[in-house]
Amino acid sequence: YEYDYGDLPPGPCDYGPHLSHILPVLYSVFFVVGLLGNLLVLWVILRGSQIKTLTDVSLLNLIISDLLLIFSLPFLAHYARDHWVFGSFMCTLVLSVYHIGFYAGIFFIVLMSIDRYLAIVHAVFSLRIRTKTYGILASIFIWILAVASSFPELLYLGVINNGNKTLCSAYPENNHHDIRIKAIFKMNVLGLIIPLSILAFCYFMVLQSLQTLRTSTKLTIRLVVVVMVVFFCCWIPYNTAAFLRALEMKFILTPGCKLRKTIQLLLQITEAVAFSPSCLNPFLYVLVGKKFRRDLARLLLQTPCSHVQCMKIYMTRAAASVYSQSRSVDKRHMDGTQQIETPT
Repeated sequence: YEYDYGDLPPGPCDYGPHLSHILPVLYSVFFVVGLLGNLLVLWVILRGSQIKTLTDVSLLNLIISDLLLIFSLPFLAHYARDHWVFGSFMCTLVLSVYHIGFYAGIFFIVLMSIDRYLAIVHAVFSLRIRTKTYGILASIFIWILAVASSFPELLYLGVINNGNKTLCSAYPENNHHDIRIKAIFKMNVLGLIIPLSILAFCYFMVLQSLQTLRTSTKLTIRLVVVVMVVFFCCWIPYNTAAFLRALEMKFILTPGCKLRKTIQLLLQITEAVAFSPSCLNPFLYVLVGKKFRRDLARLLLQTPCSHVQCMKIYMTRAAASVYSQSRSVDKRHMDGTQQIETPT
């Protein structure tokens, strides 16, 4: 969201509009796909199933956090093409939504991973805490944590005139140099290192437990692997580029103008890629779920799509098949839980 980083020694470096034609298209695609996908998931959650567990509450809040990020994309798309034309208030609003949605999305992914860990590794104990009440309390805590993690950026949002262009930045003044460096390191810790450590522990224990209980399926293993790969691919490049930028600003890394332009270009590209989880989360966390497909098929049967005979047959079979598979999986899970509780 920031494309002018000021002049660093040994002298001025003209960064230029590297991706002014690509980023608007990319952000527009993310906006359309992410908006449709997340609204579909939101519709199914609110209409298709009752919110009863910590999983349901976490998923609902994850969709809300993704929508916050998605709603900022049209403004950022125009900003990447030209300069900021929406005024100081919208600059503060858009970047506030950006930062809060950024951290909230990561934290809710971590919460869902912890929920999966408890449900599989500590199945009996989790029955007492994986409730709607605990889900609401955990969500409130995460939103507060997301807002707190967005500081000090939220204190320095504003616009600045740079020649004939207006820039919208979290740190519009040059005297915020040290604060900006600390904010990047903070993002590396809160946005990558800590969440990644928790995810690695949770999914390692999940895979180990599934192998022990012999109830794992290829779909379950595939989903766990995909979640980890997407998290790696989307967040590590952006955090790495931001880290290099911080080293450059701290003068630990003193590249020439060409390399500084390369770091600038990488930062823009990886930041755009970092938006992709907001589009992929509905598919990774929901669309592969049997319960979601059953609820979606049942809701579509109540829409005009049900008048198309082939669609009606397909949706009816999908709902019945998913329901049957869900019952079978639940039975195997209960059998595995009973084996754990039975003393040898």
